[in-house]
Amino acid sequence: MDHHDLTDDERELARTVRAFADEVVAPVSYEADRTKTLPMDVVAQMGELGLFGLPFPEEYGGQGGDYVALCLAIEALGRVDQSIAITLEAGVSLGAMPVFRFGTEAQKHELLPDLLAGRALAGFGLTEPEAGSDAGATRTTARLEGGEWVIDGAKQFITNSGTPITRFVTVTAVTGEQDGRREISTIIVPHGTPGFVVGPAYDKVGWHASDTHPLTFTGARVPEQNLLGERGRGYAGFLHILDEGRIAIAALATGAAEGCLEAALDYARTRTVFGAALSTRQSAQFTLARMQLRVHNARLAWHHAARLRDAGRPFKTEAAIAKLTASDAAMDNARDATQLFGGNGFMNEYPVARHYRDSKILEIGEGTNEVQLLVIARALGAV
Repeated sequence: MDHHDLTDDERELARTVRAFADEVVAPVSYEADRTKTLPMDVVAQMGELGLFGLPFPEEYGGQGGDYVALCLAIEALGRVDQSIAITLEAGVSLGAMPVFRFGTEAQKHELLPDLLAGRALAGFGLTEPEAGSDAGATRTTARLEGGEWVIDGAKQFITNSGTPITRFVTVTAVTGEQDGRREISTIIVPHGTPGFVVGPAYDKVGWHASDTHPLTFTGARVPEQNLLGERGRGYAGFLHILDEGRIAIAALATGAAEGCLEAALDYARTRTVFGAALSTRQSAQFTLARMQLRVHNARLAWHHAARLRDAGRPFKTEAAIAKLTASDAAMDNARDATQLFGGNGFMNEYPVARHYRDSKILEIGEGTNEVQLLVIARALGAV
């Protein structure tokens, strides 16, 4: 854990969450993955540690920290269990952050305390069957009728949308037209709303213990005041949320890359091949060295983006670079670690096997890596 630029408080936070990951999360990770169950007792303990409230002000029940603090926690968790790490990442970046960024004071005081304490979770309903990277192609609609929004449509791949403590989902919907262009707004839909159905959990390649569902809305009605932020600004607001989220995903991916390196290094030192430790072979040494290089570069990238964000400076391009660098690092390290483990690397009981399955989504979620390349190219003026 080569965090060279941390304050004493940040270093202590990283150590605390790392110990929690090793002592509480790791021991149940295999069983949670095998049974495809989010361990709610672990989520509750994360809440008690204050992890869900890290980057929020104390007046809403937060810890008064910043995005670096959140990302340090996500990285430490991602090292041992990506499903748990994404539960925190999505709970903060996609669940609570839209309310904090765009909500009225009434919405913030009503919804944030439970979210920031980990007593409740919320989903972020952006992706649709026909609107992935092209999120502007949203087909879900919401119309005002008798002081209520009437919502029709579908969302897919929504994290934290069906847990026992999920309180609501925030959805983007077309609410009309402005100057010939579709007006996209954001609306809070509480669980239990008639016409709002959470579909069965997906059978995913990885992130088995993470809660992910499709959602359907059929004449679902919520009060007009459930509008989140300014009408017609929903898409723009969600893009800003995704920029922040990319830094957090980069931190998660860095943790995954480090977890693969640590496991591979330990295995190479103890595995005997032709009468000598695998780590004495130069090919293995070079593989481990490249894995360390990726971890180092990924960490530098997300640290830089997070520091810019916390300083109130532009960070869109740096977030894209961090997400691209770190997700590639996680995928490459997972592949190399699995190869070093040989046949054992193909067995799910070993963490590297789970990282191998889990890491692929890091190149897809919160903006595919192709989208990140597009963001970077636009910043260069090449598009």
